[in-house]
Amino acid sequence: MIRAIITDFDGTLVDTFEANLRAYQKAYQSVGLDIMAEKYRECFGYRFERLMTATGVFDETQANAIKEAKKQIYPTFFQYLTPNKALIELISSFHAMGGKTAIASTARRENLMNVVNYLSLAPMFDLIYAGVDVKQGKPSPEIYLKTMDALDVQPDEVLIFEDSPVGIEAARASGAHVLVVTQEDFKE
Repeated sequence: MIRAIITDFDGTLVDTFEANLRAYQKAYQSVGLDIMAEKYRECFGYRFERLMTATGVFDETQANAIKEAKKQIYPTFFQYLTPNKALIELISSFHAMGGKTAIASTARRENLMNVVNYLSLAPMFDLIYAGVDVKQGKPSPEIYLKTMDALDVQPDEVLIFEDSPVGIEAARASGAHVLVVTQEDFKE
């Protein structure tokens, strides 16, 4: 029996790709660099440090400047967010019926919570974990295992929603049931 639903955030619960891309493009431009949509799509779901390495940013000062600029710029692109209405309704109903619910994302907590609060999603979750809550990013299952432990559930009692290859790998490695979310799931 499923006792808990855990969802990834970016690209799963909310399609944040366009908002993130635009914010990162401005942030990269602020330090004289560019990031193309194709490259960002390849890296979508990566933790910040891995994104920097994958996009050739090795200078720590530059990376920190990008991080700070992105943090400031990101909320100005929230009009490009697309909530996964069907998944939100499912999780909200499951939570209302007494099921345990959580977000397990390796995104920056501040960015994640800004979107969660902007879309008024916080009340439907018992727990929200972000990248700062774990040592290893996805594809490590650490964030899912930690979330299950905090919710006091076993992997066979959990349904995880994920979208990115690294996230799917992490979810499967946790031993839970996994449903893959695609762009088609955002269409009405």
